[in-house]
Amino acid sequence: MRRREFITLVGGAAAWPIAARAQQPAMPVIAFINGSSAVATAHWRAAFRNGLNETGYTEGRNVAIEYHWLEGRYDRLPALLAEIVGRRVALIATPASTPASLAAKSATTTIPIVFGVSEDPVKLDLVANLARPGGNATGINFFLTEAGAKRLGLLHDLVPAAVRIAVMIDPSSVTAEPTLREVQKAASALGLQIQIFNASTGPEIETAFVTISRERTDALFVAPDAFFGSRRVQLAILAARNGIAASYSNRDFVDAGGLISYGTNIADSVRQVGVYAGKILAGAKPADLPVMQSTKFELVINLQTARALGLEVPSGLLLAADEVIE
Repeated sequence: MRRREFITLVGGAAAWPIAARAQQPAMPVIAFINGSSAVATAHWRAAFRNGLNETGYTEGRNVAIEYHWLEGRYDRLPALLAEIVGRRVALIATPASTPASLAAKSATTTIPIVFGVSEDPVKLDLVANLARPGGNATGINFFLTEAGAKRLGLLHDLVPAAVRIAVMIDPSSVTAEPTLREVQKAASALGLQIQIFNASTGPEIETAFVTISRERTDALFVAPDAFFGSRRVQLAILAARNGIAASYSNRDFVDAGGLISYGTNIADSVRQVGVYAGKILAGAKPADLPVMQSTKFELVINLQTARALGLEVPSGLLLAADEVIE
């Protein structure tokens, strides 16, 4: 064999793997959008990856995930979705964020969307019906809004002398109005008086607590909202500092020092969003995947916080709790 032919042959053989790698398709990209912050919901990110893993997808190996944290800044959604849709990602995941889910649905009719919302997705016009969504979106309904009445009742059980209840709402959230309707209806049935406090920023939360403390409101009901989730440490500290018994929508608040929470296990719902995302990447159509409804609810009580507030938790409530933090 001539030397030139040998060099050509060796060079060609060495180039084969490079050419093969160049022809391999790029990994599908998931745009993950959440209304809270990266620090506040790190466990949700892990839950989403676990759901993907159940369907054979591993971040960095055969799927790429872009994380977008709104930190309560829902005004960023139109520009963010326009950029994401323009790049034609493989899938948009909006777990535990109704505003992001609605914005994604408005931004594209072709890119698959897997949502997690606290209201009826049919009423939100995200899907045609629960069994056969019929479009490019499907996901999880985790009933935080509907759980409001039950949560208010549990707060009353814990603080039976409470009559005047402060309700903190983020007026910029699409869940504010339905949550308020549920709470007002439940308050009327229980003979409670409610006072609404709007808060969409950290300073507005501070201002609300000043008024709540000055008017000696008996207890506080914090509406379910991603913004409040991102401010859960602030809320827990202010409630403790002002001696206010406060109820929250999920256990993350209680883990941060809050008193009591009742609602869906959000981490499990986010995992289910990951499962559906993996199924769609594998070829399933959102139109054919029925909307799942969360059935895993949990009551969590922080006994240490209760003692600091001078509250004696009724034995029946302790027995009903899924977890008691000592």
